[in-house]
Amino acid sequence: MTDSVTDADTTPPLPHVPPLRRSPGFRNFWFSRAVSGLGSAVTTVALPVLVFQQSRSPLLVSLVAAAGTLPYLAFGLIAGAVADRVDRRALMIVTDCLSALCLGSVPVAQVLGVLTVGHVVVVAFLCSGLSLFFDAGGYGFVPAVVGKDRLADANSALYGAETVVRIIGNGLAGVLMALVHPVGTLTLDALSFAGSALFLRAVANSPARAASSSGPRPGFRQSVGEGLRFLAGHPTLRVMTVVGTLQSFSGGAVVGQLVVFADRVLGIHGTDGRIGLLYMAWSAGGIGGSLLLPRLRRRYDAFPLLLLVLPVGALLGLVVVLSTDWRIALIALAAWGTAYLVVLVNTMTYSQEVTPAALQGRVNTTRRMLSSGLGVPLGALVASGVTVSAGIRAGMATAVASITLAAIVVWVVRLRGLLESADEV
Repeated sequence: MTDSVTDADTTPPLPHVPPLRRSPGFRNFWFSRAVSGLGSAVTTVALPVLVFQQSRSPLLVSLVAAAGTLPYLAFGLIAGAVADRVDRRALMIVTDCLSALCLGSVPVAQVLGVLTVGHVVVVAFLCSGLSLFFDAGGYGFVPAVVGKDRLADANSALYGAETVVRIIGNGLAGVLMALVHPVGTLTLDALSFAGSALFLRAVANSPARAASSSGPRPGFRQSVGEGLRFLAGHPTLRVMTVVGTLQSFSGGAVVGQLVVFADRVLGIHGTDGRIGLLYMAWSAGGIGGSLLLPRLRRRYDAFPLLLLVLPVGALLGLVVVLSTDWRIALIALAAWGTAYLVVLVNTMTYSQEVTPAALQGRVNTTRRMLSSGLGVPLGALVASGVTVSAGIRAGMATAVASITLAAIVVWVVRLRGLLESADEV
């Protein structure tokens, strides 16, 4: 295990390679993600508002909010196996089209006078599930389009764009809901999915096909097992998956308790606009992380990079927890968000680099299932429980404790590897 963890180096990007924006395949995929992400960012705000208007039920609003992560727990293994057995580009186009139809059914039902809250809740879950299948296809699609030696740049560009459009979309949501009602904003998101599908159609199909073998295709259960065995049997990826889950736990804790922290510690109450600045700072840190990661990966391999970034993230989180001035918290949140995204995209990139093409969907959806599907909601739940019993600083400190534990894990693995190497000599 030790040799794999401590010496697992990845090939650095080749010098003098044309920028990714000159790659038609990646450029069209990037536009696909940006267009769809903008529509989804608006819907993230509009859908809970619509459900609350229809039902006045906080429970149903919470169910809609949970729809973003629950599909990973329910269908993560299935989606990965499907993506590795079919044409990934075709899978993503189909899921985009189905998402457009799902969202488009809401304004149609409104016009016909038959819209119910149950309809809206079902649409939320269906769209989240379809997004999962899209992501499962994308895990293998991106390496096929750009090559494994350019994954750090590609993933950084994609996550950076996602962060930018999420900030813009969240900001536009209020204006759009005032102009066209929450139902109207869902129409715009449906159109964004249709636009995404058109951009995907412009990407060459042949490089992104799931790898096929000359022998008989394994059964579905066997196919799922192959992905699980690869993830469990790869020492470095296994450790980085644990780290990613702890990292996602911290993210769920921060986002889940930020409003309470702002109110009780920073003196930002009710509709004070500064609460929006805090959320924007956390998201904007992701832009910095997307710009920073490719440069860091040219200097450090994936696992050694964690040795540096995780302790920095823990320290920045501690600054946030101990802050009483909202301006200091704002700056620390942005920096913390930068470290957070570096770890996130670094783990994603490494996983795609070391996973065989035929297993990309299964391995990465399983990894994401543990991090986003388990880590984020668990972090939010634990942090809220600690806040109720021990106060908001203690609740926010669970995020810091989680990152600190992740840092301890990677350093213990690193030091154990160095000691075992010395013993072999």
